[in-house]
Amino acid sequence: MIISASRRTDIPAFYSEWLVQRLRAGFVLVRNPMNYRQVSRIGLSPSCIECLVFWTKNPQDMMARLTEIASLGYRFYFLFTLTAYDERIEKNVPPLKERVEIFQTLSARIGRERILWRYDPILFNDRYSQAFHRKAFAGLVEKLSGFTDRCIVSFLQMYRKCERNLKGLAPAGPPAAEQIDLLRSLQILGANHGITLQSCAQGSGLGDELAKAGIPPGRCIDGKLVERIRGAVITAGKDKNQRKDCGCIESIDIGAYNSCPHHCLYCYANSGLGSVAKNFAAHNPDAPLLYGCIDKEDKITERYLKPLAKKQLRLF
Repeated sequence: MIISASRRTDIPAFYSEWLVQRLRAGFVLVRNPMNYRQVSRIGLSPSCIECLVFWTKNPQDMMARLTEIASLGYRFYFLFTLTAYDERIEKNVPPLKERVEIFQTLSARIGRERILWRYDPILFNDRYSQAFHRKAFAGLVEKLSGFTDRCIVSFLQMYRKCERNLKGLAPAGPPAAEQIDLLRSLQILGANHGITLQSCAQGSGLGDELAKAGIPPGRCIDGKLVERIRGAVITAGKDKNQRKDCGCIESIDIGAYNSCPHHCLYCYANSGLGSVAKNFAAHNPDAPLLYGCIDKEDKITERYLKPLAKKQLRLF
């Protein structure tokens, strides 16, 4: 099985010690976000895990632990979100220059094929215009040339939490034609620096138009990439727990909502500062849950791990 760590929070930035403790222990407990008392026990034996997929804005703390993670027998790659918003949008991320340097250092260490750049989400308002995104992307793509093979992009989707958090910033969605025009320009910038642009879950209408423009749909949890990293054919279907237009293959997420102190305003995973502060304070790196404890009312169920690797292939 593939482990996603995590769509729900930034484990590499804030919980890397906990993750390594869980890998050493060989299991993790994860609450069902739709049913608090339902807890899954997920085995983490490297013989059962085809790949760990890390989602992050700042893997600095995780980088010191990669040697041990690899020595335990785990394979992995990173999805690194790197945009140029200021502190009004991305409140607690390091300065952009520092994050670019971290990206470059990580790529040099693990290989450009194992670090995927996410310029995501693309948000529009009076300050963050098409001109802003073209200029920001141009600056970033030049610095990341040679350090990644692809960039995954998507436009902001206004979930209820996003609407509340972004209130007062007047986010706006331009017409589809303008979105396509912007991504075409980003595609050209990327191609000029050896970086392929891919879209993420943009819906059948816009997604079809982007594909016609030469911008294919991407897969953050990418079976073909896992095959190359794992050195085996991966037999996995689409992840039914994700949006209809998401192309990711099936995985198990071990994160938890309302636990990311980055506090990015566009985030769908946090409902408020108070919840995050409470849950972050309840984190114990030695505990099997990301935060909190098991009590007598919880029901723990062993999660079946579907084997995905079949025929062996040649490694990188």
